[in-house]
Amino acid sequence: MAAKSRQELGIEGQRHLEETINAAFQILSSMNDELCNPALWSTSPAATHPPASGDGSSDSSHPSEASAGGAGGGGGGALDEARLRYKSAIANLRAVIAAVPSSPQETGALDAKADPAEIERLEERVSALRKELENKNKHLKHLIDQLRNLITDISMWQSPCSA
Repeated sequence: MAAKSRQELGIEGQRHLEETINAAFQILSSMNDELCNPALWSTSPAATHPPASGDGSSDSSHPSEASAGGAGGGGGGALDEARLRYKSAIANLRAVIAAVPSSPQETGALDAKADPAEIERLEERVSALRKELENKNKHLKHLIDQLRNLITDISMWQSPCSA
């Protein structure tokens, strides 16, 4: 990837970012489908006790990993596929970001021709986009946690009373 220009890396990064967003949306859609279809709800004790939030076992930049135990059931194929797409897109996006030169020495002759004000503006935009992506990942993780808790509550409501 090092031989690619910044513009090529930017285009590739944008494509991977769109793939990541689509996969995250598919995760939420799959979780919603499973929530709306009682036939997919698991009645096993393991599914009624999802991993505790904040146990440190999942990375906050990978919200789909936090949902692995909570959306169980027999119909998890679409969810698993979406999770794999999300992980792959994130890995590709990180590789592109790592390939983008960050110091002036790494940028070569391309920046010698560029306007310093334009470079400054683009660097601010990159920083803002990174912060926006971080915030969206946090929000997505929060939504997935809420869905997991809702599925747990519904599963408990559907279980037979043992009195």
